[in-house]
Amino acid sequence: MIRQSRKSVTNVQFAVLVVAVCGVPSVFWGSDAQSTDPPPNATIGPAARIFAPPVNHRFPNGQTYVYAVEWHFFNAGIARVKMEAAGQQQKVSANADSLGMVNVLYGIHDRFEAYFNPQTFCSQRVTKHTEEGSRQRDTRVQFDYANHKSVLDEKNLKSNQTKHTENDIPGCVTDMISGFYYLASQPLQSGSTYTFPINDGGKTTEVSAKVEAKEQIKVPAGKYQAIRLIAEPTSGPLKGKTKISVWFSDDAERTPVQMKSKLGWGSLLFRLQRIEKQ
Repeated sequence: MIRQSRKSVTNVQFAVLVVAVCGVPSVFWGSDAQSTDPPPNATIGPAARIFAPPVNHRFPNGQTYVYAVEWHFFNAGIARVKMEAAGQQQKVSANADSLGMVNVLYGIHDRFEAYFNPQTFCSQRVTKHTEEGSRQRDTRVQFDYANHKSVLDEKNLKSNQTKHTENDIPGCVTDMISGFYYLASQPLQSGSTYTFPINDGGKTTEVSAKVEAKEQIKVPAGKYQAIRLIAEPTSGPLKGKTKISVWFSDDAERTPVQMKSKLGWGSLLFRLQRIEKQ
């Protein structure tokens, strides 16, 4: 039972992270034009690449998106995601907390911060404080593009054991928190597929997101005309094991209003409750 729970929580964490990424909206202004050439060494497969943001792109600094997390119609948790400027970089903060029965069975209280270059969308560093059941860890990931490495340093807060690992990366990657800022900045034309590299300190994973349809959706925050996408890892250990459905508002703000993660043991549903502004 414990082993199964830990495996499930690993999948839950992936869902929370990716959905938190989806839950970070981006404001898409102006034309749909984008760079036609990827940054040097930015590909890890025939299609995986990260493009620079459109010229008129603006970020929703100072806005916090609050999501209710449902599991089999139970209120399982709450997720909050916020973006702000941090000097010459952009900073994304994401919190995920379990509630109710889920919190009693396996409490999750995670805090994430990610920094990326707003000119290129290349991630710069990620810090994480994770509390999942009895596991407590502090993690820092630095992206060393000069040497094409992601550098992970992690400390187990229970045992004080430390871990240091380095993995190869291409010339530009995004992380699980910042990745959907990047995705939301794209034209999101019907039938289009966007494939990009994600690294969170381990091996780089390709994620593919396909624009499927437009439809109306209702969440606690209101009614929206939305664009539905399906995102899934196409390489790495989670290939073929999970899919994330994302509904972005079909307007200039590209607000992710709902996300659904299908897993082997069930589904997690994230619904936008409200938008808090500074």
